[in-house]
Amino acid sequence: MSQPNTRPLILAVDDEASNLQLLRQILQDHYRLLFAKDGARALELARQEQPDLVLLDVMMPGMSGYEVCAALKAHPATASVPVIFVTALTETADEVEGFEAGAVDYITKPVSPPVVRARVKTHLSLVRMEELRASRLEIVQRLGLAAEYKDNETGLHVIRMSHFSRILGIAAGMTEIEADDLLHAAPMHDVGKIGIPDRILQKPGPLDPDEWKIMQSHVTIGAEIIGEHDGGMLALARQIALTHHEKYDGSGYPHGLAGEAIPLVGRIVAIADVFDALTSVRPYKKAWTEEDAVTFLREQKGRHFDPQLVELFAEQMPAIREIRLRWAETA
Repeated sequence: MSQPNTRPLILAVDDEASNLQLLRQILQDHYRLLFAKDGARALELARQEQPDLVLLDVMMPGMSGYEVCAALKAHPATASVPVIFVTALTETADEVEGFEAGAVDYITKPVSPPVVRARVKTHLSLVRMEELRASRLEIVQRLGLAAEYKDNETGLHVIRMSHFSRILGIAAGMTEIEADDLLHAAPMHDVGKIGIPDRILQKPGPLDPDEWKIMQSHVTIGAEIIGEHDGGMLALARQIALTHHEKYDGSGYPHGLAGEAIPLVGRIVAIADVFDALTSVRPYKKAWTEEDAVTFLREQKGRHFDPQLVELFAEQMPAIREIRLRWAETA
């Protein structure tokens, strides 16, 4: 049985057959190729075949390359496909127009084969990196959901509390990139519950001291599941898993950290997690109102929670409410 051809697929678009033939000679040894001689055919092929990259001429009869690129970016099926313009236009203004249309690069004619191969390789590598990042994020989110389902909570809890965390992170001074990493890492906060026996995790009554000690171990189990990382989102996820049950007055676990010795992300997730738990229906309780939940957070300032972060959270209530409505539980 023959193996599928997994080489990247490139769509080359040019109204001159000689230009398409040159691109074929340059790229055919390493890539699968599709060809179109006008914009309408290019759009049809792009939507049907889902190429990994498009090489696009600018000056063509009918639709210009700029128009084709804009149409690709406007369609959900092709919006993420990188476009490289290959054109005889050499003015800076032409390049600017190309980038404004959504292109990732600009190669001028007459083309140099080594330049074409290098640019194509670079942008396909970036596509691959983005695919790997998206796949890793999906795995992290699914693992977070697995822990919630084991705890008889819906997956919507991790979605809401993660968005709450991002909102609070921005309010606390994080950059957009840092807050996005927090959004993506927060679903792993309770992943260690996977390692807690069901008899404890789902016990209807209060836990005895031995059972509570086992329950508390979910934070270190979570850190072990996520593992050691030098940096990035997984390192952040480990830090959150390990510190989101620490308390501002030092009475939390597992290490009894206090105040700003608790990492900022741990202090943020502690607030987001508790607020969502309070305002959600559980088998053992009704949902609290937002007002009652915020009152509780304020009562616990300086004890359980960072006082400044509690007030920042309360100030973000319109955005918090929007997330709660968007990801509300269904009956």
